Amino acid sequence: MAVEPFVFRAGRTPLLVGMPHVGTHIPADIAADLTDHALTVPDTDWHVDLLYDFLGDLGASVIAATHSRYVVDLNRAPDGADLYPGRDTTELCPTTGFDREPLYRDGRRPDGAEIARRVSLYWEPYHTALAAELARLQAMHGVALLWDAHSIASEVPRFFEGRLPDLNIGTNGGASCDPSLAAHVMEVAEAAEGFSAVRDGRFRGGYITRRYGRPDALVHAIQLEQAQRTYMDEDPPFTFRDDLAQVARPVLRAMLEAMLDWVGRHG
Repeated sequence: MAVEPFVFRAGRTPLLVGMPHVGTHIPADIAADLTDHALTVPDTDWHVDLLYDFLGDLGASVIAATHSRYVVDLNRAPDGADLYPGRDTTELCPTTGFDREPLYRDGRRPDGAEIARRVSLYWEPYHTALAAELARLQAMHGVALLWDAHSIASEVPRFFEGRLPDLNIGTNGGASCDPSLAAHVMEVAEAAEGFSAVRDGRFRGGYITRRYGRPDALVHAIQLEQAQRTYMDEDPPFTFRDDLAQVARPVLRAMLEAMLDWVGRHG
């Protein structure tokens, strides 16, 4: 039986939380072309849905991918445009992992037709639903808030030197949301005891943040790339650590509450 490209729950507040890289499913026809290493999907945003288990209490809408980013990366432009020109990155349909290891068996990389098929089957449904929900929230509340939730290993030499800060907030250099909203959220992150935070550092926000963040149209988008050391073991089998999550969750919740508080002040 086919697996739907995403799961969705509508909320009652202006907030939508997206999780484009939490999925692990790989259809059998694609899995047949991948290496054994790729099939362990190590570059997943592991357990992000479990980490954000409080979203129902906030009345947030949630959209979460079910398929692995190795099928198609929902946070890349559909034409494959480079998000970070001049810097190393992975493609719309990744052919190497974060460790630079090949994901496909020899001669089995997807061609243009296969990439287009995946965009149609998996990328477009997610983005159609995401756009529709933002439109619904904006029409209902006069404003829509998008929080794009991600996580990544603390050290990935392919993309950055050294160790990442714990909380990497991206606003596309201030273009994806109102500056006062970004500042309000950043205040919470910087005040979180035991956590380091940066805004628009290595991760400025991917395609989703840049595409949907339109503060002039009252749609505000922020990406959080969270270091996985804050809530899980970063080595296989990538175990969720509830002891760590109990400390991290209040920080995440406070940042999302700050977004909703900002709407109350500026709505």
